[in-house]
Amino acid sequence: MLEIEKKLEEERLIALERLESVQKQAQLDQWKQNHLGKASVTMSAFGQLTTVPIEDRPAIGRAVNAVKVVLETALAGKQAFIKQKELDAKMSRGTIDVTLPGRGLRRGRIHPLNLTAQEIYRVAGQMGFQIYQSPEVETDDFNFTFLNIPPHHPARDMWDTFYTDKDNIVLRTHTSPGQIHAMREYCPQPIRVILPGACFRYEQQDQSHEIEFMQVELLAVDKGITFADLKGTMQDFARRMFGEQTQIRLRPSYFPFTEPSAELDVECFVCGGKGCGVCHGGGWLEWGGCGMVHPRVLEYGGYDPEVFTGFAAGMGVDRATLLRYQVDDIRYLRNNDIRFLEQF
Repeated sequence: MLEIEKKLEEERLIALERLESVQKQAQLDQWKQNHLGKASVTMSAFGQLTTVPIEDRPAIGRAVNAVKVVLETALAGKQAFIKQKELDAKMSRGTIDVTLPGRGLRRGRIHPLNLTAQEIYRVAGQMGFQIYQSPEVETDDFNFTFLNIPPHHPARDMWDTFYTDKDNIVLRTHTSPGQIHAMREYCPQPIRVILPGACFRYEQQDQSHEIEFMQVELLAVDKGITFADLKGTMQDFARRMFGEQTQIRLRPSYFPFTEPSAELDVECFVCGGKGCGVCHGGGWLEWGGCGMVHPRVLEYGGYDPEVFTGFAAGMGVDRATLLRYQVDDIRYLRNNDIRFLEQF
């Protein structure tokens, strides 16, 4: 037997004998370091293979591996024994009462955006609107063309659109494409629907703008609907959401899919209309856009504009959340800061 083989056999016997006296995890860790560590006899033997004749190397290699496997197997057995011994000791001391109930799960909270959305759904339901879900990934036609924004129309520059690597597919920039989906499904019946969901625009992020935001859009189509119906609905909606003293205003504006069109503003909750950083000094916060559904959009939806009229109003859930909870920075809503979210 070669000298290396003799040392390995001696190491195996010594290591197993010492392992018998090991009773604690710290002792086992030290044993492992001494007999299976880099400086141990067994592991050092691998480095000595280059010093023996080539014809003897296979036998030496097998011997080293055999000792290593024996020691690792013995280590695993002792490890299991010590863990079981420690568990039995804890049980015998009575530190674990298996009859006690388990610890309850910590209850989470509903995100403030979802709280506001739920309130909008509740108010809309009271006013006779039902929820209609539409896709967040749309075709160019539904997002633009069917809303009276044909290709190369300058109004497309109003939306900083996220385009995909697939032709004609975009992340929707507003919930208005849902108007076409709803009208085509319900035509020729009257419609009272609310269109909620996420929208995406590549905008500069600041206190009141994000690249992702929630919108809810009201759509009503029937015979004889007028702009007065739109104004009264939005005034009632705002007061149900934010309180009876809520003031709104409608500013003339332009949207290709409504005519006439208006911007819907709510008096700034922070400064009371005096002007501050949140409202950019104007005293009002833009809540959304609204207007009478354009005749061409009614046609794309399947309705005869000579018979039917309608109104649409899009509201930002994020900004409604700012108004409702008096939050002064829209970026807080998606930062996932537990300190902020636990306040709701």
